[in-house]
Amino acid sequence: MFGKKKKLMAAGEDVRLKSQIGEAETFWDLMRRLAKENKLAVFSAVVILLFILAAIFAPFLTPYSYKDMDLLNRLSPPSGAHLLGTDEGGRDILTRMLYGSRVSLMIGVLPTLLGMILGAALGIIAGVIGGKTDAIIMRIADITLGFPSMLLAMLIMYTLGGGLMNVVLTLSLVNWASVSRIVRSEAIRLKQNEYVEAARAIGVKKRVILWRHILPNCLPTLIVLFTLNVPSSILTESSLSFLGLGIQVPDASWGLMVNMGRQFLYIAPWLSLVPSAAIMLVVLAFNFLGDGLRDVLDPHQKNQ
Repeated sequence: MFGKKKKLMAAGEDVRLKSQIGEAETFWDLMRRLAKENKLAVFSAVVILLFILAAIFAPFLTPYSYKDMDLLNRLSPPSGAHLLGTDEGGRDILTRMLYGSRVSLMIGVLPTLLGMILGAALGIIAGVIGGKTDAIIMRIADITLGFPSMLLAMLIMYTLGGGLMNVVLTLSLVNWASVSRIVRSEAIRLKQNEYVEAARAIGVKKRVILWRHILPNCLPTLIVLFTLNVPSSILTESSLSFLGLGIQVPDASWGLMVNMGRQFLYIAPWLSLVPSAAIMLVVLAFNFLGDGLRDVLDPHQKNQ
């Protein structure tokens, strides 16, 4: 009898919630609203998609290898044979740009995703459970945030050494703390809402409240954070590779290409300018897309 009463109360709560907030927008509703309200965000999404397609189909877009050297054609200017010229080893710049987009985009997305999963999980746990658990998680986050992100990344890379997987691990460890603090604040705000208090009052367990009520309502914040943190990871990887701590030759990375080309800046400026322009374009595209998604997913913040 008591269990039936619980179900009726939960059903009544769901009905009240639906009557207050209406039917939830689908993904395609949000995309249509984004296309209508923010053309720059849509254009940025197209730019990002083009870079992703170029990275996927890189072997089919160029006849050259990104690592094979041709010393007879070193430092050749842009021409019909090499649209963006060649580097100091005679390697085609366009080919290295295409293959470098694989590394730079993966470095932007994968560490950000891993850091957000770790940070979101710890932030929600800290916000919902509270007490000593909250204090321990947040003190660890404070210690991590106490170091400048670039300095912390350099310290970890000096310890682990260069390489793609070490860069992914380093950026994941650097990114989680800021995400956890934001998600914790959102979880604390959400758990004070009436529907969460009603669920707690009828005996719903904390883990159910966490996964059914708190996490779904944190997703808009996480989506915006993801699009805004990706360019930060790309810039950090580019900086590490520029300093010689990230991706190593003969692998291709935009940051590494900028570093390798700076000594030829006066005689072959395309070596550094082309990858620098690609980094700037991708970073701007992700930032504009993040701003557009934030306005669509959180219209109240847009009006403030």
